[in-house]
This record gives sequence, structure tokens and C-alpha cells, in this order.
Amino acid sequence: MRKLILAAASIAALTLIGPAAAQSPIVIKFSHVVATNTPKGLAAEKFKELAEKYTEGKVKVEVYPNSQLYKDKEELEALQLGAVQMLAPSNAKFGPIGVKEFEVFDLPYILPDLATVRKVTDGPLGTRLLKLLEPKGMTGLAYWDNGFKQMSANKKLISPADYRGLKFRIQSSKVLEAQFRGLGVVPQVMAFSEVYQALQTGVVDGQENTWSNIYTQKMHEVQKYITNTNHGYIGYIVVVNKKFWDGLPADIRAQCEKAMKEATAYGNGQSQKENDDALAEIVKSGKSEIIKLTPEQDSAMRKAMESVYKDVAGRVGQGVIDEFMKEAKGATN
Repeated sequence: MRKLILAAASIAALTLIGPAAAQSPIVIKFSHVVATNTPKGLAAEKFKELAEKYTEGKVKVEVYPNSQLYKDKEELEALQLGAVQMLAPSNAKFGPIGVKEFEVFDLPYILPDLATVRKVTDGPLGTRLLKLLEPKGMTGLAYWDNGFKQMSANKKLISPADYRGLKFRIQSSKVLEAQFRGLGVVPQVMAFSEVYQALQTGVVDGQENTWSNIYTQKMHEVQKYITNTNHGYIGYIVVVNKKFWDGLPADIRAQCEKAMKEATAYGNGQSQKENDDALAEIVKSGKSEIIKLTPEQDSAMRKAMESVYKDVAGRVGQGVIDEFMKEAKGATN
């Protein structure tokens, strides 16, 4: 796969060579792994629309959804090599390339609501975290919401004991691995595009995801139960190849930044609606039973996951965890 990515990067570089290059549109290949009718998919399409409009056609954005170009593990390498210019990976994806601080977003219950998320991402803490991406050859442009995660399986998940011995698909994240091991689950790292089939064939027993991702990937059709836990947040970081971004003419880059800012506001505004609509459609389908936890059951789940904070403090950084918790406390007071 690395050879294919390198070949794609070489072709991309060749397209910029020659006397006609100055007259040709600047192409931004934007690859992502989810469906178009999700918060990320809608925001990507909005960026395309606005970037092409504001640059008067000098920029052409090609959006490739649903892992059409690259799967989870491949896309960041493709970006670093220049085979694609823009991605919006989930926060969890940056740990494996050495930016472990972003895995703090994966800690269970650390971000209680979207107001707290905004307080973190729109403030100095969010800006400082984006700067950590530059030594990796990428520039962080924005934080995009997906929403809060739910647990699904073919058995009812009500108490922590219900999880023991199950195989769950997870993203590549040491925090998520610790979360599920704390519940007695066998975590299986797997590309997003492979989850439906893995659930259908029993390779894994369950997974965690937002309502919009569950619905658009039809996971509810192969999972009998979904527990409304809201235990974790899925967000994305829009990143662009740093060399490419720095090489853009200043006026073009400014117009793309304007387009990104507006696309971010649009996409984040759509996030809650898309998840609410997806939940309604799942309920309407009747294929999954939705389980709502009592306050006592919710408290038991929170207690079962408390150890994760201690387990991953050395990896993520206790200071970053403390900053997140301080912001969360401030947002809820």
C-alpha cells in the first residue's frame, strides 16, 4: 500500500509541473472515511462549495467519501506523502503517529456536552494542540463535531458486567483500548469501512459510534441493541499537508481559510440535527432496540471507567487531562 501511496503522490506532484500549471485550478483532494450525509460529509461538501466560490474557480476541491481512496490507517500517511491534500481524521487517529495528546478526547465522559467541546476547541487549549501537528508535516485547520457515542451489540448492555468477554471494534487508540479492557472487553482495531461486515459476520460482537455513523453505515441492521450511553465524544481535526498549504498563494490560502471557517460553523451546527434525525430513523426502522440507562446504571458505567484516566495519564499527559477537566468543570458551573 505504501508503494501505491507513493505513486499517487508522484502523480500529484507531476500535475503541478509545466507551463500550464499557473492557469490550471489548484486541486485539493479531500479524503474521508464516512458517508456524505453525516456531519463530516456535509461539512466537507460545504467547504468544497465555498472554497471554489471564494477563489472564483482557482481552487477545485475533490471530495472522496466512504474510504474511496484510503482507509483509516492509510490516510494520514497519504497526506504526509502528498498523495492527498486534506483529511478530517478523528482525534484518535493522531496517537499512532506520535501526537498522543489528542487521545485525551477519547477519555470516557471527559466532555459532557457540546458546549464544553466548543470551550476546549475554540480556546487557547485547542489552538495549542493543533500546533503539535506541524512537526508531522501537517497543519491543523479546524475541529469538526460528529457527536457522542453509543454502545451497540447483539445482547443488552445495561451493566458493566454485560460487556465482559465481548469483542468490540475500536479505532486505533490506546485510550479506547484501555476503556474497553476496563470493561472486560476484547478490543479489535479495525478500519471504519470494515465494521458493518465484521458485525454482520460475527467477527466482532459490538462497537461504539454516534447515531449518524450507526445509521448511515447500517450498523443498526446487524445489531439487536443500542444503549444510549453518550459515554464519549467523536470529533475530527481537519488537517492539510503543510508544505502544500504553505505553498499556496497568500490570497488563495486566505479565501480557503474563510471557506473552512464557514464550513466548520455549518458542519458543527448540523451535528446535533444529523444525530437526532439518525436516531429517529433507527427507531422507525425497528431493527434495533434502544436502551436508556437509569441514573443508577449510568453511574455504574461511569465508575467502571474511572480507572482509564489513571491508566493512560502517562501516555496522554496528566497536564492535558487536568486542563480538559478544568474546562469541563468551568463549562458546567
